[in-house]
Amino acid sequence: MTAGGCIITPLSGPDDPGFAALLADCTADGNRIATRFAENWRSGANRFDRPGELLLSAHLGGRLAGFCGRNIDPYAGDPSAGRVRHLYVSSANRRHGIGSALVRAVIDGAERYFRHLNTRAPDTAFAFYEALGFQPVAGEETVTHRLML
Repeated sequence: MTAGGCIITPLSGPDDPGFAALLADCTADGNRIATRFAENWRSGANRFDRPGELLLSAHLGGRLAGFCGRNIDPYAGDPSAGRVRHLYVSSANRRHGIGSALVRAVIDGAERYFRHLNTRAPDTAFAFYEALGFQPVAGEETVTHRLML
């Protein structure tokens, strides 16, 4: 699938070509998203392989520019609750629609498995998620925004 000027394809894990460079970018950015993803993948704690789950990558100019996944929300205690997980776009590729393209691809088809998608976003990403249709959630420790499907 092509979106936001990038090509969206499945990501098969942290050993995919280009992931090491994305991990280095993420770490240099002071962010642990890619590290947590790689650790959870390698330990088997999260492989994005249950019904409704997926893991996507965005490639721009033949290089891995970002990734994002969809899981059954591990904090909700409800298998009909999905969760947007591990959205990361390399620092050089931000503000070009890649993050939006990834999240839209994660949303696509989610209604077949989930009633809604949750996320816990940093304050700096609230406007991003709200522009994609997510609504703010108050009073839930593990959720800042929810998209009803």
